[in-house]
Amino acid sequence: MSESKPAGRFFDAAIGLLRQVRDEEGEHIAAAGTLIADTVAAGGRLFTFGAGHSSLPAQDVVYRAGGLALMNLLPVPGAVGVDVVPATLGSALERVDGLATTVLDSSPLRAGDLLIVISLSGRNALPVEMAISARERGIKVIGLTSVGYATGTTSRNPSGGFLKDHCDLVVDNKIAVGDAELTADGVGAPFAPASTVVTSAIMQSMVAAGIGELAERGIEPPMLRSGNVDGGHEWNRKVMADYGDRIFYRR
Repeated sequence: MSESKPAGRFFDAAIGLLRQVRDEEGEHIAAAGTLIADTVAAGGRLFTFGAGHSSLPAQDVVYRAGGLALMNLLPVPGAVGVDVVPATLGSALERVDGLATTVLDSSPLRAGDLLIVISLSGRNALPVEMAISARERGIKVIGLTSVGYATGTTSRNPSGGFLKDHCDLVVDNKIAVGDAELTADGVGAPFAPASTVVTSAIMQSMVAAGIGELAERGIEPPMLRSGNVDGGHEWNRKVMADYGDRIFYRR
């Protein structure tokens, strides 16, 4: 694949961002792993949240082969992915004051749990309020966001702050304002967003750090296996039975 072609240039951009995150955010990713391990060791529960396309990295660590079984998605109706019509409704819901608090009131989250809030811009009411309200309830919050948006845009939250201002720990995905890596003659706007690739990699790295730390402490992490390998379903049924009080995506 020619590096001068858009496809090759996108791979180069994404790889460059991944290297930058690895080198510059390594300590924060390790700290996130410690928070995950601390929560699991103390009997707490793990949740992830993201709205719109930020829900994709949140979903990526939930109920999957090779994943930590205790990762749960905190869904907000109409804001998970682009499954609403019109799609612009999902964006509008991110700007609704009070929605995050209402969701938390109806969720199983409680003091001692851990919530990872993912928002590329970190400027909308929903993720900021989610972090603020969660911490008021004694829930630890990891914010996964682009810190650059805080200097390149204005907040849409009544507090005037960004997600990064209301977390116990922040991991910066280094994505530039606008989330588009390429430009080309004849194309009227920048294109080829890399936020999903990079943020999903960060999520997997944080969970991997937590798994590794649990193992180092002598605590066996409850892992899921692929249902497409022999014995996988039997393994997963036992894990879900053993940890059913901390898994919220099964009946």
